[in-house]
Amino acid sequence: MKILAKIRFYLGAFIISSIVALIMIPLLFVAPRYRCQTLHYFNALILFLLGGKIEEVGTLDPEAQMLLINHQGIIDIIAMEARSCTGLRWVAKKELFDIPWFGNILKRSDMISVDRQNKSGLIKLLKDAKETVEEKQRAIAIFPEGTRANGQTLRSFKAGASLVAKKLKLKVQPVVITGSKYLLNEHNRTAHNSTVKIIFLDAIDVDGEEENWYENIAEKMQETIGNEYQTHQRER
Repeated sequence: MKILAKIRFYLGAFIISSIVALIMIPLLFVAPRYRCQTLHYFNALILFLLGGKIEEVGTLDPEAQMLLINHQGIIDIIAMEARSCTGLRWVAKKELFDIPWFGNILKRSDMISVDRQNKSGLIKLLKDAKETVEEKQRAIAIFPEGTRANGQTLRSFKAGASLVAKKLKLKVQPVVITGSKYLLNEHNRTAHNSTVKIIFLDAIDVDGEEENWYENIAEKMQETIGNEYQTHQRER
């Protein structure tokens, strides 16, 4: 069974890379007006071909300006884009934008690039976030852990998302995703059929919250992850 799971991983990686490189990126070049539809429909196709389904708990707040999402791998992004055409503007490290050809999936869909090695990176993030919510009227999607995590314990949240949300007085909604790593595990290179569960927690207006709002969100997300694991045996 482990051998089969390994084979499924490489097949899944091939499916993702092929659809992104041969269909999605060309469409983003020739039909930029339909960016949202391209990301939605073809990510939904990827999820289906990988043997994945989506289950939602709660609802995405239409007024949420920033989504804080726990991060395990690429399926987190695929699932969020596959569920509906929301026009999310993802925050990603600059290195991903620089990948030959594949970086165009981020560039052509107008995502936010962050240079972690540059001290002015936070200033650029703040500027891009302001443009996103005020001019483009899109919601920002960010992984506050800053990187992919293994295991059930959240990594410490980076300060960037908190500073941006507080400075711009954003409405923030935490989102917990479980089951995505079982669908495609980039750590041990295995893959299985899986239901990706997306749990939308209550959104908050940062401007009216106590100073420790960011820590409170981290605690609620960790509590939700723990409950999913202990009650339903679902790993994040």
